[in-house]
Amino acid sequence: MEHPRSILIIQTAFIGDVILATALIETLYRALPETKLDFLVRSGNEQLLLDHPHLRNVLVFDKRNKYTNLVRLILKIRKSHYDYVINVQRFATTGLMTALSGGKVTIGFDKNPLSFLFSKKVAHTLEGLHEIQRNHLLIESIVGKERSRPRL
Repeated sequence: MEHPRSILIIQTAFIGDVILATALIETLYRALPETKLDFLVRSGNEQLLLDHPHLRNVLVFDKRNKYTNLVRLILKIRKSHYDYVINVQRFATTGLMTALSGGKVTIGFDKNPLSFLFSKKVAHTLEGLHEIQRNHLLIESIVGKERSRPRL
């Protein structure tokens, strides 16, 4: 596939996890400055990424009325026609978002219970890797071995 025009990163865990995942934004932007980057967080974490210079949109998953909001969010994601959807999490809910995203390429960790529905699965190993290094394995097929540090 040629250079992606749009990428969605999904990280709906807690603040620290979102901060660590900002390294992906930095790496993707450095390698693909013309690509539109969006980031999906759980409600309450969107302020971390407010006015981020490398993000086009910050999508918010409001876990109140979880299933109604999940369906609405999936429909919104599908309308964006992402080239890549990168799921940093290992939860079924984000696996469902990824699988139903309509993304041309969907990437996530093999420990996600719905990873069998992804285009590409990445082994989630705990040995010897920092979370930032492990997360970068998700985008290695797009940007190579380049890695950045988190930045808010």
